[in-house]
Amino acid sequence: MYVIIVGCGRVGSELAKLLSSEGHDVVIVDRSAESFERLGSTFNGLTLVGNGFDLNLLRQAGIGKADSFCAVTNGDNTNLIAAQVAKKIFKVSKVIARVYDPQRAHIYAALGMDIISGTILFAAMLRDKVIESRFSSYLIETKDLGVIEIDVAKELAGVSIKHVNMPGEFLVVAIRRIDGIIIPEPDTVLKEQDVLMAAVKVASLKKIKEKFGL
Repeated sequence: MYVIIVGCGRVGSELAKLLSSEGHDVVIVDRSAESFERLGSTFNGLTLVGNGFDLNLLRQAGIGKADSFCAVTNGDNTNLIAAQVAKKIFKVSKVIARVYDPQRAHIYAALGMDIISGTILFAAMLRDKVIESRFSSYLIETKDLGVIEIDVAKELAGVSIKHVNMPGEFLVVAIRRIDGIIIPEPDTVLKEQDVLMAAVKVASLKKIKEKFGL
């Protein structure tokens, strides 16, 4: 993929290094040349100094061939403006903006923009740790689904996955075992000390917890 990242702070630099290490073509833009020091010596993408919503700079960055555009500076206004320029003017197919203010995040998400709010995500992660230590709703964007971990007790050992799944409510998507993680088939038999990772319908969470004695 050809990816343009606006903002070389902690998040932007880590994203750039990760994508670059995976073989993607990365261009990262920041107003400060010093910020590129965070990229280290192994980064092999392109760095440009300037504003992430400067039309000429974006053309120089090759936005016409960009598959994705990420605005992750420390300023909500900059991120939202840059994202709108990429989406509305240059028609980039996948545009993501980081927004700190939860209220703005909801507004722009409602307008069809792909918004990530670190404030909301972190609050949701903390909530999950405080209230439901084995349940996470922040992993899935919709509020209707979550992910839950369940330790396999003696009573479940020897039972196949197809007898554990509950259509429309609970689906085991992975099993963590001592020797690694597997994606189960319907006939996969559970072993004691397995840990199930399952998608669960939030409305059925209480029912699932009762079923597995959580």
